[in-house]
Parts: sequence; C-alpha cells; structure tokens
Amino acid sequence: MPDATATKSRTNSTEAIVTIDNFRMDFGGKTVIKDLSFEVQRGEVFGFLGSNGSGKTTTIRSLLGIYQPTGGTLLIDGKPFNVASGTKLGYLPEERGLYKNESVIDVMVYFGQLKGLSKTDAKQRSDAYLERVKLTDKAKTTLGKLSGGQQQKIQLGITIMNDPELLILDEPTKGFDPVNRRLLMDIIEEHQNAGATVIFVTHQMEEVERLCDRIILLKDGKAHAYGTIAEVKKEHGGMSLDDIFISVYGDENTEQDHTHEEVK
Repeated sequence: MPDATATKSRTNSTEAIVTIDNFRMDFGGKTVIKDLSFEVQRGEVFGFLGSNGSGKTTTIRSLLGIYQPTGGTLLIDGKPFNVASGTKLGYLPEERGLYKNESVIDVMVYFGQLKGLSKTDAKQRSDAYLERVKLTDKAKTTLGKLSGGQQQKIQLGITIMNDPELLILDEPTKGFDPVNRRLLMDIIEEHQNAGATVIFVTHQMEEVERLCDRIILLKDGKAHAYGTIAEVKKEHGGMSLDDIFISVYGDENTEQDHTHEEVK
C-alpha cells in the first residue's frame, strides 16, 4: 500500500486540507479504529470507501469534533475543527434532517442565512439551485410532501449553498436514478472545478472512477488501499475497483458491526 507521504493526487496541489494521524477510536472497550493515517489534499475529490461498519462515519464525526478520539490527531487546515475556525465546511450526512413542516424555499433561505448569506442572496441561490435540479415548482411545497430523492436534492443544495471550501458528502446519490445521479455528480464536479475539496463517501464505483482523484478503502478501521485510482489498481494486479472491494471484503461486504451503532 502506498505510503501517505509518497502518494500524490492528479490535482496540482499537494497541500493537505485534512490530516489524520494515528487516529484511534475505542467504543465500550473495543478498538474500532487503530492507528489510521491519511491526508486529503486541497482541491481534490477524495473517495472514502468501505462497507458499513468499516469506520467511515466514525472517522468523519471525529474529524468534525462530534466524537472525541481515543488517540491521534484529526486536523482541518492544520487545526482541530470548530465552527469558528474560519474554514467554510459543508457536511451532508447519510442521515437526512430537514424541517418537514416548512416550505422548501423557507428552509433553504433559513439555512442560507445561518451560513452567513443575506436573505436576498440566500433566496437567489436557492431559486437558482431549484431551477438547476428541476424543483422550481416545489419551492412553496412543504418538505414532508416531497419524495425521498427530492428531499435529498434539497439537503445537498443547502450543503453547497455558501460555496464551502471543504465538502463532506456521505452517499449523496443514494437511491437516485441514473439521470439524477448524473446531475448531482455534475454539480459536485463543478464545485471541485471551482476550487472546493470533496470527501466523497459512496458504494458506487462508477462514481469513484469519474470523480475521485484518490481513494482510501477501509475495513475494520484499517486502510486496505490508499492512493490514486491508478496506484490502487496497479497494487492489486490491475483489478477493477469493484473487484478490489470484493477481494478485501469477500463475503463480508453485507455484514455490519453491531458493537456500536455509530460505527459505519
């Protein structure tokens, strides 16, 4: 497996925006992540891969200060993250959470203002996004009346509204048909092209092939592959990413670790 210091992105930058060094997490006396180290370079799309129970969600929540790590350091822009740190961050968790009794436009404008936008700017950005994702006619509809996929589009729009420097997207296209999956991938790619760094959690290897500069594949809290897609494929004898995933997980890829429900 390529060493973290030797791996370079297909982007021009090698400056790390995220640094995780010797990260360890214990839950209930059980070590679920041990000595995990990797970097995410500024301006890249970084694929964060692994089955349920591999440690992805635990790592993200520890990076964001939601969990206190048992050991190691997790840094964004060289320091532990907090909301006052100055780094504009957008986080789309796997678990969606919106005010379902309010209208789409009111919720989007409200969150836009929380992110520091003026009410006018938040409204303009919301209208433009709704037009982009073909939901203009739903602007005054209460969120609870939208389909799950439509609600997912709204939450992504809220996540990216203030043009974050760092986007952390956990299964953003989950449950989408191919047309809407391509639309959201286009939107993610546009933000990267505008300078954003994206940590992208997905099980869809075609999305990884299209979007990601580098990847890490976790199993049981340990890295089993790390580097550019070309490096990872070469290390595994030229196998496809699907085949690499299967070779790492075997028949265990549907199993979940129930020792702690948050370990994902």
